[in-house]
Amino acid sequence: MNLILLSGGSGKRLWPLSNDIRSKQFIKIFKHLGGYESMVQRVYRQILAVDGSASVTVATSKTQVSALHNQLGENVGISVEPCRRDTFPAIALATAYLHDIKGIPEEEAVVVCPVDPYVNDDYFEALKSLSGLADKSSANLILMGVEPTYASEKYGYIIPKTAENVSEVASFKEKPDAKTAEQYISQGALWNGGVFAYKIKYVLNKANEYLGTSAYNALFEGYADLPKISFDYAVVEKEPSISVMRFAGEWKDLGTWNTLTEAMEESVVGEAMMDSCENVHIINELSVPVLAMGLRDVVISASPEGILVSDKNKSSYIKPFVDKIDQQIMFAEKSWGSYQVINVEPESLTIKVTLNPGQGMSYHLHRHRDEVWTVISGEGEAIVDGKTFAVHEGDVIKLPRGTKHTVKAKSVLKIIEVQMGREICVGDKEKF
Repeated sequence: MNLILLSGGSGKRLWPLSNDIRSKQFIKIFKHLGGYESMVQRVYRQILAVDGSASVTVATSKTQVSALHNQLGENVGISVEPCRRDTFPAIALATAYLHDIKGIPEEEAVVVCPVDPYVNDDYFEALKSLSGLADKSSANLILMGVEPTYASEKYGYIIPKTAENVSEVASFKEKPDAKTAEQYISQGALWNGGVFAYKIKYVLNKANEYLGTSAYNALFEGYADLPKISFDYAVVEKEPSISVMRFAGEWKDLGTWNTLTEAMEESVVGEAMMDSCENVHIINELSVPVLAMGLRDVVISASPEGILVSDKNKSSYIKPFVDKIDQQIMFAEKSWGSYQVINVEPESLTIKVTLNPGQGMSYHLHRHRDEVWTVISGEGEAIVDGKTFAVHEGDVIKLPRGTKHTVKAKSVLKIIEVQMGREICVGDKEKF
């Protein structure tokens, strides 16, 4: 099975755990094997449990590549969008990546789905069936429609022509109000979960038609000039040869704190206590305790980005307030580990850096800032202006501006990095 997972968005409705770098799919909140896993880790694990030979490619932006490698490893396929251009260019680029870079024949089927559904393994069994249908069906495009469990106003609807398991599509409906949704459901309508399958050549032909090329390199190089257009608008709604397969299993879109906490197995993640509380969830990523007393229907979330205390139903309306927050990213996962900003001053920045075993930073220098590293735990190896030496707990390394440097971890290596200078910015970095 060939799968394209669409990974985008900033997940602002799950602030303060999500930001422009750590979208909602990277939040480690689901209990698994004594620890916690994220939405993308959960989905990736489920895919491989159902089909160990599945070819998985994640279509995503540059800002998410490091987090994907950190959480899924180096072997997962990644189609990187140079900038944001909506779902049709993203899917066209990822399909060209499968054909031109991974060498998958154009006659093979591919299934596209979001990276973050909350589902059971039967969902991925259904994706295998959908892939098989795309291989054999005369339809150019096959969707998977979810059997609705209530009259939702959050989803679009697919109206099938018949009540059979696989049917031709009669029409599509935009997100309705609750009363209209009830009418759709009475007609046998299905939720549109954004899942569809096609043969690779189909989308390559559409890319030639709408974007002027289906070659991966040409699409990548000219990506910024491609039109911003959704796959639904460009392809799905205009395709006459289209079918839908029903799916009746559990399916949730965990896009808000309200829906996310419904799927949590525990009411507390992190250092927190509750007394006389009802339907309260606390997610605390800080090293200070949180205490909640006498609360009902509340979510409390604390991270380096900020603190949210909200009625669960009200939490769905968080986005306009988060849009007003203009601040530095305080936490991010990288391919080598993670960093957390501890303190920000006008001419200094203090960061806690965690490197995973066997991982290292790039060999680089800064023109406009000095740095001082203090190793607080672990062992590793540093290279400073070509000289290699071992580092361990208690070591202090001074790095004046213009000094080439890197460090590689032997065990989990934690460093406090203090940056000092009048121009501290992400762009002040030359790699070697």
